[in-house]
Amino acid sequence: MKDATMKQTRLWLLAAALLTLHLTTFTAQAQKVVDIIKKHPAYASCNYNIYPDSVNYIMTPPPKDKHPFYISHYGRHGSRYISNRKGYDIPYLMMLHADSLDELTPIGERVLEEMKLIMHDSEDRWGELTDNGKKQHRQIARRMAENYPEVLGGNATLSARSTIVPRCMMSMGAAMMEMMQVNPQLDITMDAPKRTMWYMNHQDDNLRKGYMTPEAKKAYNKYIKKRSGNTRLMEKLFLNPDIVEEIVDETQFNYYLMKMGLFQLHTHRYRDTYLIDIFTTEELYKLWQMDNALWYIQHGACKLNGGRQPYSQRHLLRQLIADADSCLRLERPGAQMRFGHETVLLPLTCLLGINGYDLETDNLEQLETEGWWCSSVFPMGSNLQFIFYRRNPADKDVLVKVLLNEEEATLPLKTDCAPYYHWSEFRRFYLKKLAKYEKERSKSLSE
Repeated sequence: MKDATMKQTRLWLLAAALLTLHLTTFTAQAQKVVDIIKKHPAYASCNYNIYPDSVNYIMTPPPKDKHPFYISHYGRHGSRYISNRKGYDIPYLMMLHADSLDELTPIGERVLEEMKLIMHDSEDRWGELTDNGKKQHRQIARRMAENYPEVLGGNATLSARSTIVPRCMMSMGAAMMEMMQVNPQLDITMDAPKRTMWYMNHQDDNLRKGYMTPEAKKAYNKYIKKRSGNTRLMEKLFLNPDIVEEIVDETQFNYYLMKMGLFQLHTHRYRDTYLIDIFTTEELYKLWQMDNALWYIQHGACKLNGGRQPYSQRHLLRQLIADADSCLRLERPGAQMRFGHETVLLPLTCLLGINGYDLETDNLEQLETEGWWCSSVFPMGSNLQFIFYRRNPADKDVLVKVLLNEEEATLPLKTDCAPYYHWSEFRRFYLKKLAKYEKERSKSLSE
């Protein structure tokens, strides 16, 4: 009996230790996100995060005698204005209504004046690339050209393609102009054909309409319930929040006012942070949590909706593989660059399982502890670069290294030379993964 009691005690102590470790890990991870937001408030805005002005990551030398010879790239357009005025109108019209009732505090009146300036600055520029967005792509292009002269030196071939959206075409143009500044001998072609939109910006309607299942909606509502609203801010802006409650949706107002402020970091008014400063770091952090969870449900391998959302980019992945296979036959293939959108880059990252973004869970509370932080994947100007290596054109053991936003990334593949992966294993693994999905999809459609 004594032995049984001691055994039970040891088990209880072990369970307590594991729980303590779990809570400590959760706190450390959560604190890390808070620290990032405290230093870089734009991180809280997820897909409106801003690309860093400088990048200087240490790269792992390739295996002996292997040299870069081909680059395949997919990048998001640079910093832009908000895509349509609806996101601004939501908090702006609420503030105008409250002002008409004389319900604004002095701080509220200052906020409204800032909102008017932003509305004026943004009018008829919805979705346009900003000067900062052009700068981002010039800097990324310059670093690529300078880091890989073996690929982009001399009269190398550089094929660039964008979606038909103007901000993507302008991002492409900015990058190519910078490439020419670095190396005027480059043989550059640019294109933005509608006929390639099926893989450059494929949005799977069947997957999209099914992402918010009843299970996902229930879990998401539970997750955001304790993170929604902002009583402190309402009391700071409105004289009588109880009366204003009839005309202001607190959750929507809080969310879109934050976005309105953070968007200014992407425009020429980026130095004006008044609308950001009225939020505390903790408030921005909660907004990030809600947004991050929604992006996971929409584009991650979320078990709450079947985990198939990343396959929206199956066409692009197949095209990337096919293009690479074709280019590997050439003595000097150069580079292929593609310019598109975050709703492509994020699910593609998840489909590839880069840095663990193929996380499968039905527990939204796990996202932080597991490092599923969408803001790190798709800031304005974000990009994936596939750098290929070989000894010479006759070398059949081609290696590939993946860079996420110019930093070495991991893949869910076996390799004996990380962060480099054997191209033969890369294509075998992902083509098999895509084939399995297509088989399951065909079976489902036929039932």
